[in-house]
Amino acid sequence: MFKHLSIKSRLIFVIAFLAVELIAGAVIGIYNLGIANTELKQMYDHRLVGLSQVGQVTQLITTNQLAVAKAVNLEDSGLRNAALESVDANIAVISKILDSYRQLPMNDSERALYEQFTEARKTFVEQGIRPAMAAIRAGDNAGAIALLNGQMTRLYLPVADLGAKLVKEQQDAALKEYQASQSTFEIVRAVCLAGLVFGLIMAAFVGWVLVRAIVRPLEQAVAIAGAVAKGDLTQTIEVTSNDETGRLLKALKEMNDSLVKIVSQVRTGTDNIATASSQIAAGNLDLSSRTEQQAGSLEETASSMEELTSTV
Repeated sequence: MFKHLSIKSRLIFVIAFLAVELIAGAVIGIYNLGIANTELKQMYDHRLVGLSQVGQVTQLITTNQLAVAKAVNLEDSGLRNAALESVDANIAVISKILDSYRQLPMNDSERALYEQFTEARKTFVEQGIRPAMAAIRAGDNAGAIALLNGQMTRLYLPVADLGAKLVKEQQDAALKEYQASQSTFEIVRAVCLAGLVFGLIMAAFVGWVLVRAIVRPLEQAVAIAGAVAKGDLTQTIEVTSNDETGRLLKALKEMNDSLVKIVSQVRTGTDNIATASSQIAAGNLDLSSRTEQQAGSLEETASSMEELTSTV
């Protein structure tokens, strides 16, 4: 597959692969940051706000009980009425806080505790706080003290107990959410580490394949060029790819084949010249021999002519 891709295409593939790996890592990181942010928001909205509201309610209930006890001992009617008015205001604030708490997401156990708490608080207000306040306003301090030490205290205990249980329920739920968040973190961390290792292995493998595909043909081309420079035209050049290095090897092969053809033609021409030279040399020898024979014949003719002349 890669043999038929150009080096440019391979480089683009490697860069694209690394870019995809980087983007995937960023997306996973951003996604899990979003999950972590959502879990933190839920913990704040559902648990921290809930704990704060329960704490406010229990504190105001205690404040009301103390305000009623204080009002019993106040002789100044203005201060006594101010203390009782603060209790009425706190009762209204508590009701508003509990209505807000009701809107928070709750599991079945927490909702059951909430209903028990609000019912106990309602009983405490209607059968404890308000009768004591009415006695104080009526000037019945003895009756108010009896309610304060008796019914108010008895009705306050389940309110305090259920408030503590509601706080404990919130804390347990927050702990479970934290543990779930930790479990998610461990899974995400393992996935990220596995992705990182996989990405490094793939990057190393792809890089090795790419370098091998580029360097080996170039080394082969350098070796071929060196051999040709030394006059060795017997190199076997195999072209196994269609990329830039493959085209380079193909060009070297064509050059080597052309050089072999040229050398062969030169060698053939040299052989022809050598043959012609041999033939010319043989012709010269034959001509020389004939010339000598003709010279001998001329000498004999001249001798015969001299003899004829002498006879005449």
